[in-house]
Amino acid sequence: MSSPPSSARFDRLRLILLIALLVSFVPALLLAWNRIQYEQSKRTVTVVMDYSALNSQATELGRDWHDLLREYRSYGVNGVAVFEDVVGDYPRRGAAIIRSGSEIVADDPSASVRPNYTYLTSVKPGVVEALRDRYTYRTEQVTWRGRTWIGWPVDIRGLPAGPDTPLISELQRDGLVLVYRPYDVSSVKLGLFATDWPNVPFIVFNGSNLVANNDPERLKTLEERLGSRVPAVIEASVADQQKGIEDVIRDRPAIRLFAIRPEWQRLLDPEETASKYVLAARERSHRLLYVRPYEREDDTKTFLTSLKAGLGRANIQVGMPQMSEYAPSAALRWLSMIGPILALVLMALSYPLSRLGVAAAALTLVGAAVVNHGAPFGTFALVAAVTFPALGLVMRRNKPTDWLLATLLSVMGALFVAALATDRLAMLGLDPFRGVGLTLVVPLLLFGLSLLPRQDIRKTATDLYNTPMRLGDIAIIMFGLAAIALVVLRRGNTPAVGVSDTEAKVRQALQDSMIRPRTKEIFGHPAGILGLTNFFPPYMSYLLLAGGVVGQSSILNTFSHSHTPLLISLLRTFNGIWVGALIGFVLIPIVSRGLQFFKGQIAERRAPKTGQRI
Repeated sequence: MSSPPSSARFDRLRLILLIALLVSFVPALLLAWNRIQYEQSKRTVTVVMDYSALNSQATELGRDWHDLLREYRSYGVNGVAVFEDVVGDYPRRGAAIIRSGSEIVADDPSASVRPNYTYLTSVKPGVVEALRDRYTYRTEQVTWRGRTWIGWPVDIRGLPAGPDTPLISELQRDGLVLVYRPYDVSSVKLGLFATDWPNVPFIVFNGSNLVANNDPERLKTLEERLGSRVPAVIEASVADQQKGIEDVIRDRPAIRLFAIRPEWQRLLDPEETASKYVLAARERSHRLLYVRPYEREDDTKTFLTSLKAGLGRANIQVGMPQMSEYAPSAALRWLSMIGPILALVLMALSYPLSRLGVAAAALTLVGAAVVNHGAPFGTFALVAAVTFPALGLVMRRNKPTDWLLATLLSVMGALFVAALATDRLAMLGLDPFRGVGLTLVVPLLLFGLSLLPRQDIRKTATDLYNTPMRLGDIAIIMFGLAAIALVVLRRGNTPAVGVSDTEAKVRQALQDSMIRPRTKEIFGHPAGILGLTNFFPPYMSYLLLAGGVVGQSSILNTFSHSHTPLLISLLRTFNGIWVGALIGFVLIPIVSRGLQFFKGQIAERRAPKTGQRI
């Protein structure tokens, strides 16, 4: 197998472009260094216990929640999250009495109340009267059995009623990091909205949609009244992301929060749950770890013990996160665009069919711009992500060591992606990389087009059509294409084709002990190395090289996740490279001897036996 044919003039031009590519790599390296320095200074997390869940567990165990929290603090908990009170909490605290109008009428048919209203009367003076002015609903006041009742035309038990100030003050005096969880509902008057929030460091909004998302005036009020409180961005997919949070944090610091839903946690072992929290802190930049107790106290302690140990192994401290924003140099980001442009030109010049190379490069650039709606940084980040994985194997594919050049170019491309795609919102997970799926598909297309020989494309099509194929060859080609398709489909956190239970357990075991390399690289790199050996028929070598391109694409794909610390991505890539290279280069002599043995056996069977007439 050989590289695309070239002329001396094109070779000189490619050499010049490679040198220019190296020079253009300097801004990306500087940005990478600055980002690593920033991320290494942010290795402190807060383990936040949900107060409502804690209190419920204490009640079920017949214990005082203070004692239970004190025990959990010894296992690493250093923060508490407190929900805003709702009106329905008042009767449980002896602050008010709530009766529906129908209940009052059933008890006293002569009472002058509306059956469809909800009525409240204060036990603690002034509590219900304060609620009357809080909401937009019209109310009525009646007297029944010697008490003054205020009625609402709706059931207001679930409406927010402000913070439990005594509880929050007590927790603050105990030195805990407080997280307040307010509700944003339109029925709270704008003049009173967010005026009574406690002075806590972090705010975590409830619900999937902030009312302020659709109300510019309310959004402006919210931004003014947040003060120094830092809103949290809850881990979620793009579709499930809290609506409106991006507008709230656009011009202020924010922090990433990881939590596991209670119904999901009940299905997980304590150690497995702890592993997910450690992974979130180590590899996804979550600095608020929002935890809930298990039903059994022993399971909770096991979970917290494993979490504390895992954070320690990852060199992550438990404490109060210090807030500062990542602000990459705009000048360095603009200069980093030069690299993907040069790579695209270099790839176009390396095609045997020069016009096809130019067309492929132009379509790649236009497609990236369309996917990113013309945003320059996103456009050229995607250009880098789809060009560099194919570039090395388009330029040279003569011998196994050419895989090293392809890998070096892919790592360079990965740092260009990191330089261009990473900004503040991307690191918070609110501005994800556009075109992640294309980073696995387009490089395969670019590589496949480079295989077309330097001749009329119609002749190539005719030659392919007339090529005789054996059933075995067709079966191998179909199997290879199916394997590549399976790899492409198995991407992301919710792949179209999932992993088996056994593979999931192996993955967790690896990620608990190291920065786990990606499966695509463990298999893709050896495939690429073997594809460069010329051991196989051309079609089989091309299939193996396509697998190698998938391995290279996986490198770039890794760096498209800006919320993952850059050093983690580099370590994952390094582990994938050395493991893949070790497997690939060890397989070369094994496969060579195996093929020689196989060919010898075939030759022996076909050779005429002694005395046989021919």
